[in-house]
Amino acid sequence: MADNKLVLLEQLVKLLSKDKRFVVDGRLNKNIVVEHALKLDAVLLKLLLSKKKIKEHFFVEVAGAVVFDKDKFLKFVDNKQFLPDSYTAFKNKIGFAVGDDHLKDRKDVTLVWPYKDCVLEGGQTKEDQKRNEIFWNETLAPDEIDRLLSPKVFTKFKRFDCKGQHKVAEVKGTDNLIIKGNNLLALHSLKKRFARKVKLIYIDPPYNTVGDGNTFSYNNSFNHSTWLTFMSNRIEIAKELLRHDGVLAIAIDDEEQAYLKVLCDNIFSKKNHIGTLVVQSKPSGRTTDTYFATSHEYVLVYAKEAGIPKINFFELTEEQKNLYTEGEGENTYKWRDFLRTGGYSTPDERPNSYYPIYYNPITNHVSLKSENKK
Repeated sequence: MADNKLVLLEQLVKLLSKDKRFVVDGRLNKNIVVEHALKLDAVLLKLLLSKKKIKEHFFVEVAGAVVFDKDKFLKFVDNKQFLPDSYTAFKNKIGFAVGDDHLKDRKDVTLVWPYKDCVLEGGQTKEDQKRNEIFWNETLAPDEIDRLLSPKVFTKFKRFDCKGQHKVAEVKGTDNLIIKGNNLLALHSLKKRFARKVKLIYIDPPYNTVGDGNTFSYNNSFNHSTWLTFMSNRIEIAKELLRHDGVLAIAIDDEEQAYLKVLCDNIFSKKNHIGTLVVQSKPSGRTTDTYFATSHEYVLVYAKEAGIPKINFFELTEEQKNLYTEGEGENTYKWRDFLRTGGYSTPDERPNSYYPIYYNPITNHVSLKSENKK
């Protein structure tokens, strides 16, 4: 671990060592520190507040008051036990859990994977390139993450219109922008200006399909986990950019669709999933599939707040409009048979699928039973 990643840890160890209650046989005892943190020990909190960097990391300001982030502190203190050789607090196993508890121990479900608690820059410039990517841990490397995600300056502007390319003297708020570069850094650079202002975000990510040519090319040892971290980092900031009636749409295929759905449910909440589109992409099917030739892809659609976005329907064709022959103006309608649709069976073949209603024109009486007498 590089020296700059140890700064916060070293400061904390040095600070806590000043309190003799936490020192046993000349060494800081983590269990005692945890015990006092759980009790919100006043002396411990005062000690933590005495150092600016530690205060900024483990306390948050709420309505003018400083609040101790106990969970964040306990995770940080506990990291040395779980992170002797790596940058992740999660085991090298993909599965479902709540917090750090496995599914077998809890009834609630969330998706966890190696490096979930990290930020992945994802800096390859071409799909066929390999890159030794660094996973910055959210707890152990806050400074590195802050620098990585701080707003970047956009350069080399060009303006294009019907007359061709021009030099740029001014960028207006009404201009349409095409930004070429790392999408994670670009999204964070747009956050200050466009947070809660974007109506639609469409993401077409790497599909991470099977095969050397398509495999996600950042970390072969944790290919699937790397992809999930890559997606999680970007979906989280995309959500912050959406306005209250905004919609996020993500294209994906079979390989990662199920995991992406659970990931988006975790970030947006399941109630904000407003639909999944199935898109026929190759009618003949993929020739690389062993069993079933896949001919479709998916688009997962999430709302920032379910019930608010309005979906525009396609205009009816003239042929469809001509079917609406009853009524007038906006109240026109068409008749449909009051029968089970979609099949060819008769009432004799499937009597439970038909529900007759009888009308007597003489008495104006409606009944579920025939009044005809033999």
